[in-house]
Amino acid sequence: MAAIDEERFNMQIRKFLKNVGVTSQREIEKAIRDAVEDGRLDSDQVQTRVILEIPDLGVTHTIEQNIAIR
Repeated sequence: MAAIDEERFNMQIRKFLKNVGVTSQREIEKAIRDAVEDGRLDSDQVQTRVILEIPDLGVTHTIEQNIAIR
């Protein structure tokens, strides 16, 4: 099996994570703003969860955190 091209591999991961970060931030901001405007959210924080899956490797990793909004 060929060795990993570390530079290419690292760049691909960074590109993926940048995409995840940018699109996730947009979705979180929109969902929270919409919920506040509609009166569905009156809490000072929201619970968030991200589930990273790598099906080919059998990996599932969950990250949970509360985000303060006020």
